[in-house]
Amino acid sequence: MFALIDVNSFYASAEKIFDPSIRQRPVVVLTNNDGCICALCDQAKLLGVKKFGPYYKVQDMLRAHGAVIRSSNYELYDDLSNKMMEVIGRFAPRQHVYSIDECFLDFGQWVPKEGWADYALMIRETVARELRLPVSVGISTTPTLAKVASFVAKKRKTNKGTAVLVNDAIRRRVLGQMQASDIWGVGKRIAARLATMDVESALALADSCPKAMRKQFSVEIERTVRELNGTFCFEWESLPVEKKQTFSTRAFGSPVTDFTDLRQSLAWHAERVSEKVRRQESAIQVLTVFAHANPFASNGHYHRSVQHTFAFPVNDVSSLVRVVSKAAREIYRPGVKFHKSGVGAISLCPVAQSQPDLFNTCESKPELMQCMDLINQRYGKNTLGIAAKGVNVKWSMKRNFLSPQFTTNWQDIPKITC
Repeated sequence: MFALIDVNSFYASAEKIFDPSIRQRPVVVLTNNDGCICALCDQAKLLGVKKFGPYYKVQDMLRAHGAVIRSSNYELYDDLSNKMMEVIGRFAPRQHVYSIDECFLDFGQWVPKEGWADYALMIRETVARELRLPVSVGISTTPTLAKVASFVAKKRKTNKGTAVLVNDAIRRRVLGQMQASDIWGVGKRIAARLATMDVESALALADSCPKAMRKQFSVEIERTVRELNGTFCFEWESLPVEKKQTFSTRAFGSPVTDFTDLRQSLAWHAERVSEKVRRQESAIQVLTVFAHANPFASNGHYHRSVQHTFAFPVNDVSSLVRVVSKAAREIYRPGVKFHKSGVGAISLCPVAQSQPDLFNTCESKPELMQCMDLINQRYGKNTLGIAAKGVNVKWSMKRNFLSPQFTTNWQDIPKITC
């Protein structure tokens, strides 16, 4: 048996934890530079606001309805996610973190004495009690059906945020009410192709011939069909694989024209990329560095990128910063108003498979990087970092509606007056 635990409107729910005054009000969370809407609580959805729409188009309407606007507080969300995964991990021998706000539990052959329905409710109530985060819990015989059960738990309020899908008749009835595009792993393009084959509902997909689906699409769709019928097909480790590429990009809060500002931003991105790569125990073979002006600017578009191939795979931030600092000199052009910059590791390899070389003159610092990562995990992101990225920089993204970083910044710890 498997469970899928998913936070309801994670970003918006996280904002309500430490501020009781907004718990009954519509809460909207914005993307980088406060440009678009990326998260909505249930009250905000009732206003007709859509995710990923431009904020400026609805700001007057939101203000009129007393909505609370928040900039994305990534530091808070990341810390709450880690705490939530730790709490949920107590309930099963195996846990697979799928994203910042959802994870799978693998129970194996174990069955709770109180039954699956009560156990699902216990998970939900524990997370709510310890973290004040509302979660949906779906339990079934395969990861794909657990996703279906989670879908039911979210849609049907009478289920108290939980759903257990083990009865075959109920499974077929639920799948008959879902579109094929609602199924995990079936994207819009595949759903469109399925529609041409008269496979529009999730039940029709489940009733399809697995081998025919493999021939028409891929082995992943064949596995999806089998999983919808209760046959476990996914290897646990294969749910998400290690990334073959990783990027850090961001638009500036205001146009950048100064070389130092551009170089600092690229150093900041290099640090983010190195953190991501080390987290999955990989090393970088090829790095790309880029920056560009606003493509819609009246004075013309400027885009420049530089690619660097390392003689030996690296993942320490100092090696990356040396490369991006050199690339910044090639990219920079006086008079250009840079709108966005970024760094990408476009070719990665596992550290365990990196071939050592006696003639490698590049100094590797695995102990230093491990120490830096541990300090930042313990005391919060950016506690320790590379000096080349600067401090209190002008080019940082706009977060005009940022809430305090209650759990990661000593200055923002909630104060209680007795």
